[in-house]
Amino acid sequence: MLVVGLTGGIASGKSAVADLFAELGITIIDTDIIARQLVEPGQNAYQKIVDHFGTEVVNSDGQLNRAQLRQKIFTNPDEKQWLELLLHPLIRNITAQRIQLADSNYCIVVIPLLYETWPNPLLDRVLVVDCTPELQLQRLIQRDKLSDELAHSIIAQQASRTERLSLADDIIENNDNLTVLTKIVRKMDSKFRQILNNAL
Repeated sequence: MLVVGLTGGIASGKSAVADLFAELGITIIDTDIIARQLVEPGQNAYQKIVDHFGTEVVNSDGQLNRAQLRQKIFTNPDEKQWLELLLHPLIRNITAQRIQLADSNYCIVVIPLLYETWPNPLLDRVLVVDCTPELQLQRLIQRDKLSDELAHSIIAQQASRTERLSLADDIIENNDNLTVLTKIVRKMDSKFRQILNNAL
């Protein structure tokens, strides 16, 4: 099993790339989805978050208010670190279990904060989705309907583009449309299959 870590800055197009690999039959393990499952009502992590941040981070339906939580952690580095120390070990354990269950030739593990949680012994290769900073900012503002100021703040608190690219074994440039991206992903799929064939 070849395990490929897929990362990139917020709004760089990681989800689009992961979806295209999934269409090719590749097992996708998304750590963001795992994180969301860990903070569902009734989960231990959910209760710890509510105890720590208070009921203002809870919606009327009992679910976490992600916008409120995001506002708190992106304006306070200590709170961000507290949340990461709670969730990251849990996420990694579940990721390891799901890698064992993967049923394709190789699998993709989507890890938005890969640089921030490096090293990661689960991965064989790192694939970075990259785009220009201008395009990243534009996509983030449009996608999440954020103010220019908050979007800049979120991007600034992530690893820099240079830091992410320093981990890359492979890079996908996502500055164009979906048709172009589809062709790039298919080439990358062929490359990963070739790596596996050479290893046999």
